[in-house]
Amino acid sequence: MSRKSLLVFLFDLGVAALAWSGAFWLRFNFSWPDEYAQTIFVGLAVILPVHALMCWIAGLYRGLWIFASLPDMKRVLKAVAGSLAAMVAYAMLFHPLPAVPRSLIVLYPLLLTVFMGGGRIAYRMWKEHRMFGALVGQGKPVIVIGAGRAAAMLVRDMERSPDWRVVGLLDDSAGKWGRELGGHRVVGAIASLPEIAGDLKARHVILSIPSASVELRRRVADLCAQANLQLLTVPALEDIMSGSISVNSIRKVGIEDLLGRETVCIDTANVIGLLSDKTVLITGAGGSIGSELCRQIAHFAPARLILLEQSEFALYTIDQWFAQYQPVLEVVTLAADVKDATRLDEIFETYAPQVVFHAAAYKHVPLMEVRNAWQAVRNNVLGTLTVARCAQKHQAQRFVLISTDKAVNPTNVMGATKRLSEMLCQALYAAQPTTLFETVRFGNVLGSNGSVIPKFEEQIACGGPITVTHPEITRYFMSIPEAALLVLQAGAMGEGGEIFVLDMGEPVKIVDLARNMIRLSGFTEDEIRIEFTGLRPGEKLYEELLADAERTRATPHPKLRIACSRPVAVDLINEVEAWLDQGASPADEQVRAGLRRWVPEYEPMQQATPASLAAGGFLRSVQ
Repeated sequence: MSRKSLLVFLFDLGVAALAWSGAFWLRFNFSWPDEYAQTIFVGLAVILPVHALMCWIAGLYRGLWIFASLPDMKRVLKAVAGSLAAMVAYAMLFHPLPAVPRSLIVLYPLLLTVFMGGGRIAYRMWKEHRMFGALVGQGKPVIVIGAGRAAAMLVRDMERSPDWRVVGLLDDSAGKWGRELGGHRVVGAIASLPEIAGDLKARHVILSIPSASVELRRRVADLCAQANLQLLTVPALEDIMSGSISVNSIRKVGIEDLLGRETVCIDTANVIGLLSDKTVLITGAGGSIGSELCRQIAHFAPARLILLEQSEFALYTIDQWFAQYQPVLEVVTLAADVKDATRLDEIFETYAPQVVFHAAAYKHVPLMEVRNAWQAVRNNVLGTLTVARCAQKHQAQRFVLISTDKAVNPTNVMGATKRLSEMLCQALYAAQPTTLFETVRFGNVLGSNGSVIPKFEEQIACGGPITVTHPEITRYFMSIPEAALLVLQAGAMGEGGEIFVLDMGEPVKIVDLARNMIRLSGFTEDEIRIEFTGLRPGEKLYEELLADAERTRATPHPKLRIACSRPVAVDLINEVEAWLDQGASPADEQVRAGLRRWVPEYEPMQQATPASLAAGGFLRSVQ
């Protein structure tokens, strides 16, 4: 036992003796009963050893007094109960004369609880005042939205921080108005935020309702924008329930908080059956989707991960992540081009992957539309065909193609190449169903390489303007982890040949996205302008997902449907291979004509030229 623990132990013995004698003193109206002296002293000889043993069993010397809380009080009550049992046993078995007064059954445990618990609470109050008392009144004034459990934990942590000073709380529950939480008053409803922030001289607001609906988040964001307040938020509810919330966990509200995406639940047992103890290969493993797939797959205990990537830096980055966060998992990082059949054959021969996720692709619409159309075909179509043939040749169990919503009625080369890749996977499965081929199709992901959000952030940092191609352009968005989890779910439930369509939620106007990002950055549209540059080559106003019930069928998962696509002839494979084997690189228009031969729904939106590509202005890197 350490010196501090020994002092606590002696304290508990001392207060037990004090409670025992004090109970007699109270019983006899604050006078010492001399005739009970022998009963008192013999009782101490019985009660104190039992009390000491119960304190040890209850674990009272494992906790730190400075963090004394409800669990410590539960341990105190266990020790008091044991000590009370010893007192009753002494009174009944030893029959002391005079007898122990019956009122001590109430007085003794009551005093003992007050002394043991109160001592711990008093020490914590003294210690916290000594450590943090000087911080009172310091820090930036902040208003906390919410007066629930998360807010209570947050307020407690803020009292120990020199950076923040809580000046009030807001909550829409009228029953909480005028009451206090952690010594801070709930001053009114959320709608009164602008006025109260002005009265209290606060420039920062923390939304401390982890389960807040998207509508509430948007409403608070609008109120903060009106009053020029900086809006922050706390982590997810599961982090708070685990006790991991702290002042350091406060973060700025991001655009993903306002887009309305719900937490994804998957059939974990099904995915474990797909990945556990399997060798899994991911192409494009260093990209936005590919790298997140790697991280998610690692949670399902694969035997080995094969990370295949053409970009050296991207491969290095994901390799370093696994070295830091998953050092036990066997990870093989391989530099390879998905069009290199010899290299792929060597990899499949050496490692024999059982599950393949093909995420490698050129995805950038305008760049692939002009001067790079044939390279898009080779990378997306030939790359898919090469990897898929290797998977089939080496008897992989499953092959999952990552596709895009731009493959639906495509108007650009990138979308048409992805649609042709889908068709080739279906044809390969029809020709030889030993490997199960599945396709997963979804829209834009938040924060991916080349996506609209990082571009807007860069433009805001430069002082604007934010460039949007058209005031009516809309897109579907989902988070990268959400997309990766649903890809795994689709891969686990597929039976071969399906095209899975993810539920992308409601489409979002890009101009509304830009406005929200301006507000969240603390600016107004007068300070950061929005400019419209015109649609770029191959760009649609609206993306399609085939998510309606007429052209899709349901699956057991509410966020996954299966597209009812037309049958694909096996002859397609040889025809496309012959086209891909031509020696010279065809011109862009010849590429489009070839794609239309096999993808009849492909309708190029406009005649793309280098000049029309340049008309996209600032937004060349935005999908």
